Amino acid sequence: MKKLGAYFWLVALAGLLLWPAPSVAQFTSPTPSLIVVVRHAEKAADSPDNPSLNDLGKARARDLAAALKDINLAAIITSQYRRTRETAVPTAIANRLTPEVAPIDPDDLNAYIHSVVALARRHHGKPVLVISHGDTVGEIIAAFGGPRLETICDNIYDHLYLLRPGPSPQLDSRRYGARSPAPEPGCI
Repeated sequence: MKKLGAYFWLVALAGLLLWPAPSVAQFTSPTPSLIVVVRHAEKAADSPDNPSLNDLGKARARDLAAALKDINLAAIITSQYRRTRETAVPTAIANRLTPEVAPIDPDDLNAYIHSVVALARRHHGKPVLVISHGDTVGEIIAAFGGPRLETICDNIYDHLYLLRPGPSPQLDSRRYGARSPAPEPGCI
């Protein structure tokens, strides 16, 4: 009987040694499988504080929906501003989603970034679209472990970033819709 007991413990110890070690991802907060981050589309001059999209912006919003047609989005996150919400409309309709709003306070962008991350993490393992602003796109990507990007120039609207988070985050930068003019010095 003693031999059988010793044999049992030897097999149990071998099983533990052969059990796969947990990955780093198992110890981190849940994240979406893909985070798509874009700046809002071109804005009109109708309101200095909360402009809507101009005709170019409305076309770009439709182009965004077309660019993402093969991605089964679980969520769309915007700020409370009209330009981000209007950019989301065609993609939201195509995916039958109601955008989630992360309120932005220009005096506390850090709280906004944390809010975006918290909303996105609710969709663990699924793709999420974040439509934000030129000064926060890079911060959002960095908050999910991607590289810290420069601020997007005021005249650039065609960048689309695809981030696959994880132990080795992968960032793919693409363009969509009509080509924006060349960036100004010091920004992308």
